[in-house]
Amino acid sequence: MQQHGELVVVGCGIQLGRHVSERAVSEIMEADALFVLSDAAAFDWIAGQRPDAIGLTDCYDDGTDRRETYRQMTAMIVDSVRAGQRVCAVFYGHPGVFAQVPHAAIEQVRCEGFRARMEPGISAEACLYADLGLDPGTRGVQSIEATRLLAYRHRLDPTALVLLWQVALAGNLACIGFEPDPERLQVLVDKLSQWYRPDTPVILYEAAQLPIEEFRADWMILADLPTARYKEYTTLVIPPAREVERDEHWIARLEALD
Repeated sequence: MQQHGELVVVGCGIQLGRHVSERAVSEIMEADALFVLSDAAAFDWIAGQRPDAIGLTDCYDDGTDRRETYRQMTAMIVDSVRAGQRVCAVFYGHPGVFAQVPHAAIEQVRCEGFRARMEPGISAEACLYADLGLDPGTRGVQSIEATRLLAYRHRLDPTALVLLWQVALAGNLACIGFEPDPERLQVLVDKLSQWYRPDTPVILYEAAQLPIEEFRADWMILADLPTARYKEYTTLVIPPAREVERDEHWIARLEALD
């Protein structure tokens, strides 16, 4: 049986003034309860339209496992839906990309018989392709969170574009704090050396959060990553480092069909 509460999750993009959609603004204005996890500028704009907006950033604590923080945020959203409210939850960028809380909240409220949906937003990855002039369709792309790359037996393809997200937190298995650790970053470099030379050119990328800002695209070599400057949202971009070989066997099979 369908319950009365409802959840809509929207993305405010990276630069709210430029990226937020009319649909997202409509959902923000019409909600009974509004939760926001975004940068300070976006929150200030949203709170100017909706002074009752609840900021989820306050849930963070440097000494608390982020996974516990995410469970707390999810519970706050779900409890409001259970109370019969039309809830809108606003998240930075695209709400479904590298964001655990939106997916967890939607799954939970649907399991309990409530309506839930997600509206897309402009993600950091979308900004990256535009800012750096990269087309993932040219050579393919692998996109993975940096700590996951370290913790699991993933295989990278050096003939394709590779994006490593949240690289500043690489190797932070405890999920506590947001500061980069040079020793953990060296471990990341060591693992990447399975596929790349130490002098491989790479880019540290950060999308501009304000219209008056420029995006960051700092070129360096792979070996210099441990001493580089990071923010928690810095992305490591590894351009294709090798040429891809034609697969003559499968090409011959396809040509035989003509």
